[in-house]
Amino acid sequence: MLGPRQETQAALFYEFSLEDHVPRDHLLRSIDRFVDLTSVRAYLAGFYSHTGRPSVDPELLIRMLLIGYCFGMPRVGAPASIGR
Repeated sequence: MLGPRQETQAALFYEFSLEDHVPRDHLLRSIDRFVDLTSVRAYLAGFYSHTGRPSVDPELLIRMLLIGYCFGMPRVGAPASIGR
């Protein structure tokens, strides 16, 4: 099942914004500015089941793979484990 795109929301007990912590000249901001993946979700929607648990947003998954490649992370799950 293709999960809904989740927009940024405030945490339950504290507020943290990446906008306040990522420098304006960081590589990730440049990638975000030049890589447009908005059509990926609609293109891949037919490949997802309508039953079962929601999946990872395909745009997010591609962004994670791109970040892993840029920072030399060998595993798919490595970008997700950075903050742990």
